[in-house]
Amino acid sequence: MSGTTERRRPRTAQQFVLEELRGAITSGELRPGAPIRQDALAARLEVSRVPLREALKTLEAEGLVVHHVHRGYFVAELSLADLEEIYRIRALLETEAVLRAMRSGPEDLTETLTAVQREVERAAEAGDVTAMAEANRRFHLTLIEGCGMPRLVRMVTTLWDATDAYRSLYYADPDHRRQAVHEHRAVLSGLREHDTDSVVRWLDDHRTHAVTALRAVLAPEGAE
Repeated sequence: MSGTTERRRPRTAQQFVLEELRGAITSGELRPGAPIRQDALAARLEVSRVPLREALKTLEAEGLVVHHVHRGYFVAELSLADLEEIYRIRALLETEAVLRAMRSGPEDLTETLTAVQREVERAAEAGDVTAMAEANRRFHLTLIEGCGMPRLVRMVTTLWDATDAYRSLYYADPDHRRQAVHEHRAVLSGLREHDTDSVVRWLDDHRTHAVTALRAVLAPEGAE
């Protein structure tokens, strides 16, 4: 988690704790299944237990943490079935969003995405998994936001939140980083050429490759 002295805190302590915890989970600093030790965390963030508990309740509602009676809070773990369901729903919603974005999105959408892609590629080349995951998220959600449908964007964002910790695991592999860069470039090429079929196809492949790789994490060979 980032240091408390280097960032200006948000308006409330609960918002501050929420941002720090969500960032630690989505970046992979707190891995799926990891316990959340409230006393140590409150001391580290220099807050009382009250905003910490409220933040944990919010994250529980979002599906990022789970609470076990007599054991406390843990970072949520996904089953393979959960992951595949989330990615299937994403495919349906994101396809609609992308088609709308290509028809009536901002004129500078491709230019904006190209700038974000440069960040993706810098992070990939440096092997900075956290920066890669963040830039990748920004690339996709910028494209989705181009649809101009706030409710749809919120739904897709919630699905992304549920799998961000696993996405960091995916980008730990250099081959996966290179593949993502290649697929993003293909998406950008399709956007420039206004080729909707190509864009949708490459985004489908992008999601499929991630699920295939994460399947090995969630259901390793020989595991029941």
